[in-house]
Amino acid sequence: MEENKNETEKLNQESETSENFKEKKSRKDKKLLERIEQLESEVNEWKTKFYSAYADCDNLRKSYEKDHQMMIKYRASGFLEALLPIFDSFHMALMVKPNDPALENYFKGFEMIYRQLLNALESEGVKEISPEIGSDFSVDSMQAIEVRESDSENKVLQVFSKGYFLKDRLIRPAMVAVSKLKKEKDETDSLEATEEAKTIN
Repeated sequence: MEENKNETEKLNQESETSENFKEKKSRKDKKLLERIEQLESEVNEWKTKFYSAYADCDNLRKSYEKDHQMMIKYRASGFLEALLPIFDSFHMALMVKPNDPALENYFKGFEMIYRQLLNALESEGVKEISPEIGSDFSVDSMQAIEVRESDSENKVLQVFSKGYFLKDRLIRPAMVAVSKLKKEKDETDSLEATEEAKTIN
């Protein structure tokens, strides 16, 4: 009987020990699961930060590439702006035809040099804006520096200086005189008379 009692106690101790072990294991498993969830959360957070930084770097790289392409495309703009006064001088000089036959050969030589310069610049994407007298005024490529009364509206009356495009960018607009419609003399006189009458009363 005593042996049975001892065995029962032994079995009870073993069952208590196994329950304690299971309880400890369960607590340990819970802690491990919590730690795993915490680590997974940190991993996801770092992944998000990595992808965000990667996207920012990629966008920055694309922006630099675009800026670099623009810089290459318009690299000659500063040089062209420095040449514009020379082209203006050529343009003015070529507008005056020489009367002396001896100077005519020089004139032809200057015309040839001017055309060669234009051809060299055109190969780099420069396009000359040379409006025709009587053509429509365009705000995209011209600047009106003078307005004169005429029979027609918004027509080019005189070209003071040519304009230039570099590829699709306007370097300088053509400087022109533009027409506006003449006011009727009767309308002007009647307006003046009305204003005088108002000031008298």
